Amino acid sequence: MMSGLEAALAEASSPSWTQRVRAGRDLASFAHVPEAAEVLVRLLLDVEDTAVTRQTTEALARMGTVAAVRLIALAVAEADGNQADWLQTGVHDALVGPDGVQDVAVACGKLAQDQEEAVRRGAAEISAWTDDTRC
Repeated sequence: MMSGLEAALAEASSPSWTQRVRAGRDLASFAHVPEAAEVLVRLLLDVEDTAVTRQTTEALARMGTVAAVRLIALAVAEADGNQADWLQTGVHDALVGPDGVQDVAVACGKLAQDQEEAVRRGAAEISAWTDDTRC
């Protein structure tokens, strides 16, 4: 019997966008696990369906941990313009409404000191998005 992590990792490679979305949501709580982190970045930059990008981003932003936001920042640094729009939409989705997650801004502040320049650059972009959401 597969663990939740193993099942979600397997589902992340599915040709079905709905299964990849589910994998992104399920893997968000494992953002700190290296093998999950690698797969999550791939899902964040899914080239086949923007729903995978948007909903994986939202799941990670709702986690609000430094590990989760770091993955979004890495994706932002690599994203093309269309992907960046969907990453921003996913962050926005997590931040609006009564259950909005403000931990994203705190995580971005911590990531401003990350050793990787791409993470710092992506975190700065996400931080600007959180400022826009609060206005």
